[in-house]
Amino acid sequence: MPRVGDAPKEVLLGDNAPMQTNTAFDIVIVGGGLAGLALATSLRKTPYSIAVVEGRAPVRPEGWDTRIYAISPGNARFLEGSGIWHHLDHARLQAVETMDIFGDAGGHMRFSAYDSGIGELAWIVEASLLQRELWETAKRQGNVTLFCPAQPAALGFAADQAALRLTDGRTLSAQLIVAADGADSWTRNAAGIEVQFQPYGQDGVVANFECAKPHRGGACQWFRHDGVLAWLPLPGNLMSMVWSTPEDHAGELVALPAAELCARVAEAGEHRFGELKPVTPAAGFPLRLMRAPRTVAPRLALIGDAAHAIHPLSGHGINLGFQDARVLAETLAAKPDHIGCGDVQWLRRFERVRKEEVVALQSVTDGLQRLFGAPSAPLAALRNAGLNLTGHLPVIRDALVRYAIG
Repeated sequence: MPRVGDAPKEVLLGDNAPMQTNTAFDIVIVGGGLAGLALATSLRKTPYSIAVVEGRAPVRPEGWDTRIYAISPGNARFLEGSGIWHHLDHARLQAVETMDIFGDAGGHMRFSAYDSGIGELAWIVEASLLQRELWETAKRQGNVTLFCPAQPAALGFAADQAALRLTDGRTLSAQLIVAADGADSWTRNAAGIEVQFQPYGQDGVVANFECAKPHRGGACQWFRHDGVLAWLPLPGNLMSMVWSTPEDHAGELVALPAAELCARVAEAGEHRFGELKPVTPAAGFPLRLMRAPRTVAPRLALIGDAAHAIHPLSGHGINLGFQDARVLAETLAAKPDHIGCGDVQWLRRFERVRKEEVVALQSVTDGLQRLFGAPSAPLAALRNAGLNLTGHLPVIRDALVRYAIG
């Protein structure tokens, strides 16, 4: 069994790869995305032997990645503690200093890092930049073995261990299996955990643009009749857009020629950043709410999108995943030696800690999406008055900021 202090390992599977029928670990993480890798790297100082199973290694696209995340300062500190944050190319990171939120009938609320006495509201980071650094950090970590490319084929649970069989015939046994393989998680389905999906009938359309006017670290969000439009600042004079909009409108936006898309996006955002030029083509992805009735079972834990999915209007999806990784790592690190890391009673400590925040954010984002999606005139007046009132109450506004930054 691999032990802490062993040389870093990356098992690359192929025609000439040595075949081992059974390898034992303490923890097997299925999914080498952001949440799964964050968990692996946050366990670097523990005695656990860890395997990460992933279909393909992350790659950096040419130019700028269209997948952009807003990382809370709290999660930036978490990643710094795992040794990742300071290795990132900070020339490709952008601090968010202000956030303006506009309603559909005159409502407005502004968040300011300066007014709240903090350094920044969030950090805007390319997904591939972050995932690649997490991957490289995991490769250097002595208690982690990366199985890549590898695909799970069968999952079984016994009283004393779990076993994951890969498509190449090898079996990885473990005390704990962690499902970190996305909203359509193979691992969760194989374990028989049913979840509830609620499609929004919307797609999130993403693209990056060059701006004629400086954004000065300002992010903007508009609640419009055709969805929720967000502009997130990137380094220099670049900006990333996320437009959560009905599927038909999303398809129309993705199909537009680049110049027409720029004009449409600039108009929707009231030309706040001036004329726009295309940097990446537009792409769309379906939006849905996903709730899991339980996130742990004997020898199993769910984290990240395998455990929950929310509407992107709050920008908290990946932040929830990082907090899952942090809390699960802390729960496992605090476990007494006489209790196995797959003990369901101990794992429920992790489930209880995470449940409140996840349910609260899912409820709030779903409620806001429904509130601003309703065409009712009385509701429009109420929701915009609420935005204006909250914006004029510093105590409430700053409390929201403090929660958002972690």
